[in-house]
Amino acid sequence: MSSRPAVAASGEETGPDGVREPAGEVHAWLPGQNQTVCGLPLSRTRLRRFPHVRFEYTSTDVLTGTDAVGRICPRCLAASEGRRRDGNRNWVRHAPRP
Repeated sequence: MSSRPAVAASGEETGPDGVREPAGEVHAWLPGQNQTVCGLPLSRTRLRRFPHVRFEYTSTDVLTGTDAVGRICPRCLAASEGRRRDGNRNWVRHAPRP
């Protein structure tokens, strides 16, 4: 089981190189689990799995009408932004309680 989230999406499209790409609403999904990071069951919501696409979205990403991805799940985004690529947190406690 991988600790890096992949993408589960409500739709798919074929890229110019013939590879499946996510489209529609995008969620973070840990391969080997049957639900998204935000808790949606994959089978009941009919989300398609994309284990070859990493969930590398940030809260500063701007989606336009030309993007295949229409919406990024805010709960999945918050859960996956807790860690940076180097494994450290993106926040530092400056005045910890005694």
